[in-house]
Amino acid sequence: MSRVLAVRLDSDGDVLLTGPAIRALAAGGDEVVAVVGPRGRQAAALLPGAAQVVVWHCGWVDGDAPPVTPATVADAVAQIADLAADEAVVFTSFHQSPLPTALVLRMAGVGRITAASVDFPGGLLDVRARPGDPTLDPTVDLPDDLPEPERAVAIAARGGHVTGPDDDGCLRVMTPPGTVEAARDRLAAHGIAAGERYVALHPGASVPARAWPPERCAAGVEALQAAGHRVVVTGAPAEAPLTAAVAGRHGIDLGGATSFAVLAEVLRGADAVVVGNTGPAHLAAAVGTPVVSLFSPVVPAVRWAPYGVPHVLLGDQEAPCRGTRARDCPVPGHPCLAGVPPEAVVAAVARLTGHSE
Repeated sequence: MSRVLAVRLDSDGDVLLTGPAIRALAAGGDEVVAVVGPRGRQAAALLPGAAQVVVWHCGWVDGDAPPVTPATVADAVAQIADLAADEAVVFTSFHQSPLPTALVLRMAGVGRITAASVDFPGGLLDVRARPGDPTLDPTVDLPDDLPEPERAVAIAARGGHVTGPDDDGCLRVMTPPGTVEAARDRLAAHGIAAGERYVALHPGASVPARAWPPERCAAGVEALQAAGHRVVVTGAPAEAPLTAAVAGRHGIDLGGATSFAVLAEVLRGADAVVVGNTGPAHLAAAVGTPVVSLFSPVVPAVRWAPYGVPHVLLGDQEAPCRGTRARDCPVPGHPCLAGVPPEAVVAAVARLTGHSE
């Protein structure tokens, strides 16, 4: 058995989108170690196929990481070397270069490295997937505008790791012991018994430019409640003030009350999840729940829309912020999402669930 590193160093949502590729790495019988950043460890712990999770706080991927210095790079090299890996596959989005990461892997003694690189990799990669437009360049083997899960699977396949014959390629997470019961208890404490219907609304986002404005979220809760839905408002502990304000008198506030794994079970039980382009959108997809996606076009929806589940995309995809990858909205008033009325969310939920007043 070989040991293969699956390297994805950004957030939980990105790690979830890499899940089908990690299963492809494991399909051949290799031991797969997921090497992730601290913002991706919660998702990595739930991924089928990952035998181990190792956290690398990488300074050229995570803006909150320690400075890139000879000492921090040496620490990373030593950490990777201790894993004694035979191979690594570096998963990146279209705007990221794998080459600094590949350099550390090479210095750590990893024998075979696969990644997608626009730039000539020299001796840093053994297997290179070439991104681009195949109609313009016959050497391209990774077409532009693939959904992120398909891009990751294609990178793995370029390295010889093929998806198993019974794998549908959808996002998937494991259910740790006790999480179903914990989710049931959290909901029961607010009067939602097992099997009762509800809609989840997740107002927060890791990137502010991708969030529906809080006042719109609060109005959305009221509109959904008026349409006959019970509404559960979810969020991380740091988002508790936001979820309390959004839930108001009409919603059920679970902000800060769930772990990531328990959140997955809360989302699994929902009729639909209303959420921006952020990690819980992909977590909802991983548990098979339809998504009303309030999608800011700062990144392309063709790559990052909810994958493999029914979804409705809301938001002006031609807004001036399109393609900027901005963290904070560069357009006054955040028009791409502020312009989405609560009634549009109610109609989208009805379309996905068949529920009407």
